[in-house]
Amino acid sequence: MTTLPPSTLPGAAPIGLRSDIISARNVAKHWGPNVALADIDIELERGVTGLLGSNGAGKTTFMSLVLGLHDRTAGEMTVLGHDPQTEGAKVRGRIGYAPEHHHLPPDVQANDLVRHLAQLHGLPKRAATERASDAMWQVGLGEERFRPIGTMSTGQRQRVKLAGAIAHDPELILLDEPTDGLDPVQRDDMLELIARIGGEFGIDILLSSHLLDEVDRICDNVVIFGGGRVTRSGPLAALRGAVTGLTLEVDHDADAVARVLVAAGCSVDVDGLRLTVTAEDSAQLHDLARDAVADTGVGLRQLKDRQVTLEDVFLEANDATDNAS
Repeated sequence: MTTLPPSTLPGAAPIGLRSDIISARNVAKHWGPNVALADIDIELERGVTGLLGSNGAGKTTFMSLVLGLHDRTAGEMTVLGHDPQTEGAKVRGRIGYAPEHHHLPPDVQANDLVRHLAQLHGLPKRAATERASDAMWQVGLGEERFRPIGTMSTGQRQRVKLAGAIAHDPELILLDEPTDGLDPVQRDDMLELIARIGGEFGIDILLSSHLLDEVDRICDNVVIFGGGRVTRSGPLAALRGAVTGLTLEVDHDADAVARVLVAAGCSVDVDGLRLTVTAEDSAQLHDLARDAVADTGVGLRQLKDRQVTLEDVFLEANDATDNAS
């Protein structure tokens, strides 16, 4: 398997010297009277960033503004140091894009489509042909690259789109629902492939998804959209890393342990033999849990810190959006 050679695209800044990926300040997008995005204010760091939100939350609209395909209604935005609204061609030349739709020409060979996309990004025909072949091998379709796209499975077509996004060696790739239509095995393979491209090639990735576990598995950063607004954003580890309590699992009489903990000032949720415990003074939780178990004489199967999960962050963000509306 070959490795994609360094970029020869005009105007491409050395990756090590680039300090910003995407910056948005008070960005809004209206379609007539309908508000698709409102007051978007984010700084996207390097790495793999997940755009998370339900369908219609504004993720695809945000991507269209990043690509310069639509004009902003308000606000300021830079992508790789350029304004996509006024320098769209320059921005798109340094970005790879795999759209959500599956409408690929069925009679065209996969390698020819990828080569054509590389040429559209400014590569000469010979270089585009070489890079198309390299990209098809990188996504696991080297042996299948001359098949007509119409004869390929959904999983293979998703990989063709990914090959088209990386063939010209971009600095940033945008992937809109890249696992749509895939079965669980194909989905796992695609996520591993995306993570490898981000890690081995050093390409920054903006991945749109409505699936929490996809973002949780491979993303470094997350931006949560809700109702056309950004409700949470930041490094994933920071958003989900706080310790919020303890989880205990006992061998019997969880209710008795819960009563002792409540009497000591804790809040307790009981689910079968598992207890989730929080308190204002979290530093004392381990001691309180130990004493409660000893006082009731039950057996302790498990005791561990409970940390904020991406699901917790997402649900809290959705609740805040619902309350605001």
